[in-house]
Amino acid sequence: MPTLDDKHWFTEVEDVAGSAFSLLIRRKLHEERSDYQTIEVYETEHFGNLMVIDGFTMLSSRENFLYHEMLAHPVLLTHPAPKRVCIIGGGDCGTLREVLKHDSVEQAMQIDIDERVTRIAEQFFPELTASNDDPRAELLFSDGIQWMADAEPGSLDVIIVDSTDPVGPAQGLFTADFYTDCRRALADDGLLVQQSESPLFHLDIITSMHQDLRSAGFGAVRTLFFPQAIYPSGWWSATMAATGEAIPDFRRIDAGAALDTTYYNADIHAAALAQPQFVRRHLAAQD
Repeated sequence: MPTLDDKHWFTEVEDVAGSAFSLLIRRKLHEERSDYQTIEVYETEHFGNLMVIDGFTMLSSRENFLYHEMLAHPVLLTHPAPKRVCIIGGGDCGTLREVLKHDSVEQAMQIDIDERVTRIAEQFFPELTASNDDPRAELLFSDGIQWMADAEPGSLDVIIVDSTDPVGPAQGLFTADFYTDCRRALADDGLLVQQSESPLFHLDIITSMHQDLRSAGFGAVRTLFFPQAIYPSGWWSATMAATGEAIPDFRRIDAGAALDTTYYNADIHAAALAQPQFVRRHLAAQD
């Protein structure tokens, strides 16, 4: 359980892994209970503002670029011509901001069930919501699972699932039924990517995602790895799936300049595709 002690350290404990992560806090800026969850914002000593949902760290001003860039740019530079993009979740709008850096994108829809996350981000993380007025952006506040079930077949090029952990409202985003709806909504050369937790602590979740994505009709599945300072273990992943039989080679561009990124570039993309040996063995054993 998360704690805030009398010395102003916010600590998120990962009980199963016997691990914890702490940030030194100056003060609490905001707290509210929305219709779906408890949202808090803290001012930290060294990481800028920190958003916490139901006691779990979501993002900070200092390091959120790692997650948002790696969720958006690898998949968009793997698809040959991404025009119609859907983000499920992502209420802080950081992933949407990165998606809209791609000139090929003509429409970017963000579907998050809790509007309050976006409104709080506008107040305390305005750098993440700076692209919300882009005419290509459409913000919808509804159930992403139902939205995907109702989506027109073949209407999307890329689906990005920017979800919280697979508990509570987000649990349904990690199921074969949801992936089946995503597969139907994607065009023939479509791609899906979803945050897939820590390879060190949650390898069972990654394995289940691979199995469920394949059973839902995706022809190829690949997990990418990247650092994420404030999440359990400090090491995170995103899993990409293709409607075709193979995930295409990515387009190597000087993304650091062309897309104004902080972390992502072509070399980082190539490195993220490398499979750690223990992950490779584990996934192979499940095939």
